[in-house]
Amino acid sequence: MAAEAAEAAGSAGAAALRRHEPDLRAMTRITLRPMASPMPLGFFTVAIASAMTACLQLGIFESEARRAVALCVLPAFALQLLVSILAFSARDVIAATLMGVFAGSWLAYALVLFSGAADGPRVLGVFNLAFLCFGALMVAVTGPKLALRLVLVASLPRWAATGVAGLTDVEWLTRVSGVLGLVVALVSTYAAFALMVEDMRGEEVLPLGRSGPARTAVEGDLAVQLRNLERQAGVRRTL
Repeated sequence: MAAEAAEAAGSAGAAALRRHEPDLRAMTRITLRPMASPMPLGFFTVAIASAMTACLQLGIFESEARRAVALCVLPAFALQLLVSILAFSARDVIAATLMGVFAGSWLAYALVLFSGAADGPRVLGVFNLAFLCFGALMVAVTGPKLALRLVLVASLPRWAATGVAGLTDVEWLTRVSGVLGLVVALVSTYAAFALMVEDMRGEEVLPLGRSGPARTAVEGDLAVQLRNLERQAGVRRTL
């Protein structure tokens, strides 16, 4: 009985204390920082790195140029990591995740290519097939962002061809992967240019195919942008 009385007294004291606490919701301010879109940089980086690796696969560069290609691809890691960080700050988890994983892939590719590690092609073959699984999952969630989805759809066959070529050492598959790499570079260049022109002019100039939430986010008013803000990462208590 004494324990129950003490517990009841404690609960009553806590309730009384809460009644005297200020309403923190009225005192809370959430500051948003406008920023330029980092996605053109991300897509241009994909285009340039894809073109370099495609030229190596097509035999435009000799095999001795592998280290030079690796050094040219290595900056793609830093640039896309930067894009990923900025995309997280802009509350775009899909773009941030995609660019972050792209950044890691360029780093792995450059290190293996530069070091000439033993069984490197087979390792990169498995790596590309794993990346293919990741890309397929990302395609499933990028429906409202057609430009992002097109880059992924163009990349899937290349990852498949590169993966199988690395495991089987079939020369013609390597050439096919190189051609597909140039296709990825072209699609990425279009996406980057269209997004950059849109950001400069404040309106869509070249078709980007946004739909659903992606279109609402671009064309909606401020109330749409702030909807459910209190439940987003960085504001809520836990991720």
